[in-house]
Amino acid sequence: MNLTISGHHLEITPSIREYALNKLSRIRRHFDHVIDVTVLLSVDKLQQKAEINLHLRGKDIHCEAVQPDLYAAIDCLIDKLDRQVIKYKECLKSRPASAIKRQALA
Repeated sequence: MNLTISGHHLEITPSIREYALNKLSRIRRHFDHVIDVTVLLSVDKLQQKAEINLHLRGKDIHCEAVQPDLYAAIDCLIDKLDRQVIKYKECLKSRPASAIKRQALA
């Protein structure tokens, strides 16, 4: 899994990086076929924004959350992402095995 954490108008401190990594481990529990993760944290006047692009085999997932606190924005972001990953996983389980094999070969 390739992980990129960057900041816009914000310096990424080791504590913020560690917090985001700990929260992303929750996603790995549900789905371990993650190829690439890009996290963008940004600060505007009174809003802290967290965005994530998750590249899975066969799908890209984008989520964003805006909160007054950066840690709260990361929490909200991971909750949204977790719901989307679980939904995608359930979609994969409901397909017949031949369709999954064809997608993996493509």
